[in-house]
Amino acid sequence: MDPGRNSADTTSSSSARTRAKETRTDHTRTDQDRTGQDRRAARRERLLATATDLFTTRGYPATSIERICATAHVSIRAFYEEFEGREALLIALHNDVARAGMEAALTVLSDPGMESAGARARISALTRAYLDAVTVEPIATRIAFVEVIGAGRAVEEHRLLWRSLWSDFLSGEAERAVERGEAVRRDHSLAIMALIGAINELVAHWARDATAFPRELLAEELVRHALAALGIPTDDIPTGGIPADDIPTGGIPADDIPTGGPLTDEGK
Repeated sequence: MDPGRNSADTTSSSSARTRAKETRTDHTRTDQDRTGQDRRAARRERLLATATDLFTTRGYPATSIERICATAHVSIRAFYEEFEGREALLIALHNDVARAGMEAALTVLSDPGMESAGARARISALTRAYLDAVTVEPIATRIAFVEVIGAGRAVEEHRLLWRSLWSDFLSGEAERAVERGEAVRRDHSLAIMALIGAINELVAHWARDATAFPRELLAEELVRHALAALGIPTDDIPTGGIPADDIPTGGIPADDIPTGGPLTDEGK
């Protein structure tokens, strides 16, 4: 027998066993890492779900981190491994809804048929797609449009960031409508800011009591506001089935409304 060969075979076998052991160790570590990541993801989702429930039942101001953790069965230390604080948790919830709305609008406009569509069709489609996305879960809608109001500086800065993104997006649609001769060329920036504010308030109004009026009526009103902001006629948009003559005027006869003019001799 060749002693040198035996030595080489022994060395080769030892190296193979070492590599096999290292491979098994790597697989074990990968499995452990994956398990740890899964546990952490599940913990994060539990915190988000618990916060959603508490924020919509108790209100954001009345819900503490301690209560969220106790209800979710998560330690406070683990909470801070996921979020910097309560505002960061609220921002994460708002961001999920806001992102869904933007992605829905972009998706509907990416349809080949929308490339040549007029402003009315595009505005109507993107508005309805946005509304469908942000109202699919009413409790999430309430978080994103009601509970975020006055929730702190960081939350407000986050909302302003999204407002800026939507302003740029809608300004692009306005410019496209102008180039096609479908809208008057002017500075639409203030009208778009007013539109974003109106959309936020109307959706918040619906979110406070989703049974008060149908979502389709909300969609029609949002489309009407969006078109009006660009100066596009809205005459053929459904009115929700309420004849104009039947809409209350407040019960004050026109002759009884003060004009602010000088007093008559009888009123001196």
